[in-house]
Amino acid sequence: MKHIYYLIILIPSLLFSQNELKGMIMEANQENNHMPLAGANVYWLDTSVGTVTDLDGTFKIPYQKAYKNLVISHVGFKTDTINIKEPNDIHHFLQPTSSLDEVTINARKKSTSRSYLEAKNIVTISSDELLKAACCNLSESFETNPSIDVNFADAITGTRQIKMLGLTSPYILITTENIPSIRGASQAYGLSFIPGTWIESIQITKGAGSVVNGFESIAGQINAELQKPTTDSKLFVNSYGAINGRLELNTHINKKVSDKWSTGIYIHGNTRDKKSDNNDDSFLDMPLAKQINVLNRWQYTNLEKGLVSFLNFKYLNDQKQTGQTSFNPKTDKLTTNAWGSEIDTERVELSGKFGYVNPNIPYQSLGIQAAFSNHSQESYFGLNLYDIEHRSLYSNLVYNSIIGDSRHKIKTGVSYTNDYYKELVNSENYNRNEYSVGSFFEYNYDNLDALNLTAGLRVDYHNIFGTFITPRLHVKYTPWEKSAFRASLGKGKRSANIFAENQKMFATSRTINVIEDEGEIYGLNPETAWNFGFSYLQRFNLFGRDADITLDYYRTNFENQIVIDYENPFEVNIYNLDGKSFANSFQAEFYYNIFEPIDLKMAYKFYDVQTDFTSGRKSNPLIPKHRVFANVSYETNLKANGSQWKFDTTFNWLGKQRFSNTDLSPAEYQLPEYSPTVATLNAQITKVFSPKFELYLGGENITNVKQSNPIISADNPFGPNLDTTFVYGPIFGSNYYAGLRYKLN
Repeated sequence: MKHIYYLIILIPSLLFSQNELKGMIMEANQENNHMPLAGANVYWLDTSVGTVTDLDGTFKIPYQKAYKNLVISHVGFKTDTINIKEPNDIHHFLQPTSSLDEVTINARKKSTSRSYLEAKNIVTISSDELLKAACCNLSESFETNPSIDVNFADAITGTRQIKMLGLTSPYILITTENIPSIRGASQAYGLSFIPGTWIESIQITKGAGSVVNGFESIAGQINAELQKPTTDSKLFVNSYGAINGRLELNTHINKKVSDKWSTGIYIHGNTRDKKSDNNDDSFLDMPLAKQINVLNRWQYTNLEKGLVSFLNFKYLNDQKQTGQTSFNPKTDKLTTNAWGSEIDTERVELSGKFGYVNPNIPYQSLGIQAAFSNHSQESYFGLNLYDIEHRSLYSNLVYNSIIGDSRHKIKTGVSYTNDYYKELVNSENYNRNEYSVGSFFEYNYDNLDALNLTAGLRVDYHNIFGTFITPRLHVKYTPWEKSAFRASLGKGKRSANIFAENQKMFATSRTINVIEDEGEIYGLNPETAWNFGFSYLQRFNLFGRDADITLDYYRTNFENQIVIDYENPFEVNIYNLDGKSFANSFQAEFYYNIFEPIDLKMAYKFYDVQTDFTSGRKSNPLIPKHRVFANVSYETNLKANGSQWKFDTTFNWLGKQRFSNTDLSPAEYQLPEYSPTVATLNAQITKVFSPKFELYLGGENITNVKQSNPIISADNPFGPNLDTTFVYGPIFGSNYYAGLRYKLN
């Protein structure tokens, strides 16, 4: 019976193997070690058909007899072109550019790319793109990309808030190597807990995500891939300093312990001890802060047995002090001597991934993910006290195979999540335990030419929500060459952590009212929403140069939403949606390689985000309907000694944004209905002296745009009108920075 089983599996593979070319890309080195090369670009010459090698250097790419020349490229390696006559498995070594007598650039790789093959609408940001800005942490990784909007959450904590498709980060599934990481207690500040130098690449998925990653995604997914001990530099050092008082040091140390084991220690530290009050409102423009962040990664690779595993151990301690410049926490904490705030966070994470690929049947694989985290935050804002402890356990098992032939792929598995919350809000305790068990099935059809379809369904049992179903559908169709038309539809469900996700409301004098209904979490119901959208991508040739244009439209309809209502200037009212809430998002993006060393990206975005508040239907506050983005990057030719100049400039224009209603406030504290428009300009210059060493100098908000009086009633912070939430633009003004990077391979 066993032999019959293998015959059943292998015969379809043999029958349809001509539709696919498989292989492995390795790094050529003097020691003759077989080092897999992850992230190498593999594509057919003069087509849009391509792929990227996996962590173990393997790839699969559609094959037709018309395809003759296979191009293989990777940053830091010579680009090779292989003539393919038959779809036999290939095993190819790429030569590092450092070992060549002279450097020849055969192809330019875009630092931000969109897939023409995937059914999902995925934007990939490479480490090259992250180096175009300071990128001190994940929240600052999107400055040169128009898909994500970044703004300050309030006027005192310096926290950056991201939005996608017009919705804030709680509606985005944020993962680290596809393990949910920024959620629950870490939602407000967690983006600053992942240092930028640790990030290898970022994948942004617009619209409904995959059922494999859970049921919480509504607007999309942001996944950060971390540096790998086997591919990162043996030693990497990055130091950074800015005139706003921020100093930062990052150090990576990677070592190959044995033939199969490698380890890396990643250390991040930052501090800001300089008080600044450029607008003379007696409040710090940026908080005093210090953070220590340590990650130890272990990687096990056994290609002969098809095994790849990662173990991660992480510790974080983050401290912030903000408020009035005269505030002294030793004498003024929780008093009316001076208004101040401290936010102290300690976080421990343990995570692991195990992957097995059957060496004899490569399309069969098994993956196991597991993670545990303990997040503890102690904080106060003026006279408001907020503490939270969140213990989370996550596990996911995924099995991959095919049905019949490689055009029909499946993923199936089970997952388990447990979250324990312990919150103190002033004198009120809110404790709860949530757990869910789910199973999922995802089917992918790819005819290797025009149609790619991914349909998924998961069923979950939640101890509070009960049993529910989450469907997801993604379709990609190629009507003509170098094009991709996509459509998606999906549903998401989540429990809103109303205090952890909206901590800015504590930095006000507003009364917080939770209007309980029949729900079991804060007396409120879970949030549920449908998201659907369309995208069109077209690559073309303009005046002999590469260009592409992307058009996106997405709509999110909430069946229920927890409304955070600021329309009364003396209250924050929190309640279940009664009526409609929706978000329409349209984006047009244009890329053009003006000359060989000059790239241009431009984008226009339109948002229509409305909610039925108790006072009527209104546009959601502080979301610009119109946004314009432009980025120009220029690189000189890479010289034989590895030296190079890089220049990057980014322009952002935000249209007017609606303020929450302030008609009931005293006249001196009333705001107009809309904010002014905002335009900012960022730039960075990098001098690469050699493959080992480079310096960079940059400026943020070079035009020195500043929001006047961002804090309402700053002159009377313990009065009834204090509000730090009306932030629509920069507060600090211009910020200039410099840094250096050193790496030893």
